[in-house]
Amino acid sequence: MKNLYLDCISGIAGDTTLAALIDLGADLSYIVEQLRELPIGPFEMEVQNFTKYGIAAKKFITLFPTAGHEQRNAKEIFTLIDESHLPIKVKERSLAIFKELANAEGKIQGIDSSEVLFQEGGGKDSIIETIGVCLALENLDIEDVYASPVPAGYGTKKLAHGLYPIPTPTTMELLKGIPLAEFNVKGELTTPTGAGILRALVKKFMPIGGQIVEEIGYGAGENDYDHPIVLRALLIRPSDTKPARCQDPQQERESIFILEAQLDDMTGEGLGYTLERLLAVGALDVFYTPVYMKKNRPGTLVTVLVSLELADQCERVLLEETTTLGVRRSMWTRNILDRRFIEIDTPYGPIRVKQAFKDNKMLHQAPEYEDVAAAAREHKVSFQLIYQYAMKLVTD
Repeated sequence: MKNLYLDCISGIAGDTTLAALIDLGADLSYIVEQLRELPIGPFEMEVQNFTKYGIAAKKFITLFPTAGHEQRNAKEIFTLIDESHLPIKVKERSLAIFKELANAEGKIQGIDSSEVLFQEGGGKDSIIETIGVCLALENLDIEDVYASPVPAGYGTKKLAHGLYPIPTPTTMELLKGIPLAEFNVKGELTTPTGAGILRALVKKFMPIGGQIVEEIGYGAGENDYDHPIVLRALLIRPSDTKPARCQDPQQERESIFILEAQLDDMTGEGLGYTLERLLAVGALDVFYTPVYMKKNRPGTLVTVLVSLELADQCERVLLEETTTLGVRRSMWTRNILDRRFIEIDTPYGPIRVKQAFKDNKMLHQAPEYEDVAAAAREHKVSFQLIYQYAMKLVTD
């Protein structure tokens, strides 16, 4: 199995993603053969060599011999994929992308996601590009997908119901919680299909540092700007060794969101329950700080550390379970130590010890609280007795 990194230097779309994966080595004949088994009507696919601003890339083009106006709702597309003979993982990934697209479009239109209509202008293209991307991932034997922050562009775009802002409402909904790059270019850099691919498939958004790049593919976009519109797809694997001195400290840092809300009218019981819910949905850490608010009222500042992909869920918990009228969100970076666990045998049973490393050097270690507490209760001895005994065993 391999890992893929999508370097969204100029945004992302369905066609650029598929073109980049083909340039990376995905077999076009395999993709076309699988797509022709689907009941989507006649089509032709071309992949052209394309060079602009000194970058050689692949450009993906879909042609439809017959014209016509066809509408498919999301439910029909789900059924089309479910009833196909596509590989299992291709089905799962394709459905995940279309469900994200349908959920976003349904929310914008105020209708059930299964009733969202995909017009021919984007429907057939979207089906071919989305399933084509998933077939390419299967053909390349990709396990996990990672990505850089993504630029969205700005300006306006003419759609069926009038002039809309860029990013379009659907794209903006799909990009919630995804880090946006500071690359302000007038025009649509990231499309709904591209945003859906990121939202459904990317395991983590991160800088490329700490990885070894094995292969590179470039996919070219349609629009013409004064800079290259390409998506860069990289086959990567983690570096076994780290440089003695990192030239860019940001390369080793992890991006997280910080959520904050100030409260002056909640009970301790309510705050305790909120903390439990936040940790249950995946918050990295939660803590409360006493603060003084307006009119010298004593209050509580709730701070939540959360991964980029779980920020929306944690924000929803804060809005549902607390009396706050709003939640602040900011992106921070953190430098975290590598963590490992060992298990030691003591007269009070096995105790896990968490060890923290930097560049393969152990900096500190400590017995796990839950193991020590459980052993102290079971053997009716003090917590400190077992804790110190375990520490002695790992330091001797």
